[in-house]
Amino acid sequence: MSSSRFLSGCGDLRIIKELQRQFILVLRPWNRCGLLDSFGNFPSATNNVKPTQGGAAAAAHRRHAASMAKPQLLLCVLVVAAALLLVASAKKAADVSELQIGVKFKPVSCSISAHKGDRVKVHYRGKLTDGTVFDSSYERGDPIEFELGTGQVIKGWDQGILGMCVGEKRKLKIPSKLGYGESGSPPTIPGGATLIFDTELVSVNGEPSSNSDEAKDVGSEL
Repeated sequence: MSSSRFLSGCGDLRIIKELQRQFILVLRPWNRCGLLDSFGNFPSATNNVKPTQGGAAAAAHRRHAASMAKPQLLLCVLVVAAALLLVASAKKAADVSELQIGVKFKPVSCSISAHKGDRVKVHYRGKLTDGTVFDSSYERGDPIEFELGTGQVIKGWDQGILGMCVGEKRKLKIPSKLGYGESGSPPTIPGGATLIFDTELVSVNGEPSSNSDEAKDVGSEL
């Protein structure tokens, strides 16, 4: 089957040519690095050869444009590669492989602390490493209640809340292996995400803090 017969089966050739023209107009802004010119005859804003010029002159111009585009193409590839490396490095720096615990506030005296098997209430604000808040009990005004150390919450919480005093505030930086793993918790938590929680222990076994007003700023930050 000839190409003309195939194209005619797709509709009017004039429509196809118009679509091609629109396609070129859309892609032209992305051609500043000469990236598309390097693939051959892509129309460029720098193309000075008029349609009426001889074929030899046009061919020579295309060869010249292609040769000039190669260094630009290489530069574009290097710039893109460097940008990707920077993004990957920044993400790696923000991620952690082990649980990190920072104590932000702690009562002067710790009369009640959390142990495995205790029924605890915790206020929290959960964030991704880019600062995006994905959940907050503070906004709801309703702390979460669970049995500590029995797998009712993610492992990072079972470990990070352990030993906490009532009224104490901690910042937990939890690696994905102690959080939601590689599968994440769509749509709010992507796979492999390091999680940051600002936590406050409200009560243990129904016992609130008796001296919560005496909290001191420990100043430990992650």
